[in-house]
Amino acid sequence: MENETAILSRSLKDLFTKKMLIYSIMPFIISMIILYILFFIVAGIGVEQLTTMEVQTTQTTIENGIPHTESFQATLAGTSIMKFLMSSALTSWIATFLIYTIGTLMTLYASIFVALLIIGFLTHRILKEVQQRHYLDIEMIGYSNPMEGIFLTLKWIFIMIILFLVFIPLYFIPIINIIAFNFPLYYFFHKMITYDVSSTICTKEEAMKISFFYGNKLRLKTLGLYLLSLIPFVIFFASVFYVIYLGHSYFIEVKKLRS
Repeated sequence: MENETAILSRSLKDLFTKKMLIYSIMPFIISMIILYILFFIVAGIGVEQLTTMEVQTTQTTIENGIPHTESFQATLAGTSIMKFLMSSALTSWIATFLIYTIGTLMTLYASIFVALLIIGFLTHRILKEVQQRHYLDIEMIGYSNPMEGIFLTLKWIFIMIILFLVFIPLYFIPIINIIAFNFPLYYFFHKMITYDVSSTICTKEEAMKISFFYGNKLRLKTLGLYLLSLIPFVIFFASVFYVIYLGHSYFIEVKKLRS
């Protein structure tokens, strides 16, 4: 593939054009609205779980040599648990920290997921602009259709969920849990963004050849982009850049294949 420094430089110049900056605002606004709602839903669920707790106890006594078992079950709700948690500065801080830390992490990962879905609707326009600026000699043939796109998206979401469940035992192992938790979302990230770009520019045969010969390089590119997405708020502005950057890579390889 062409020198990465040259591709990055060209991609950044394209990003800071008027039209691309306008495209960048759209995912930001839509994502912020969705994630603002999602954050408070997750935080609200956390508070609700704290304010309701099922308590069940069993006690066995022996009378005249005969064992007697008594069970007690009750629901502690409302203010009792919250009063206990908020009764001291330490427990209050821990409860608040856990609720909003989990909410923030879920919002961060959800932001990547939401941004990928939103940017899919803008991919063709973004790549068309890149073509007009640099690759007028390369026709954007494309091979995607709405039904295939929906089917593949659902398929990759399903596989991502399965991976999350399969990796549950690894979540309790330090360091490995970081990789285990991020791998399913990276899988979805890589599949979605490479499909959006390749299916807009290439024929299916060209996309398969590029994936076969340059698959590892593409994975390194998308891994770098994914890690960048883990910085809070970056994904809101950078999703358009991701499409531009990978678009250049695909245009260059398609040009080689067709010549």
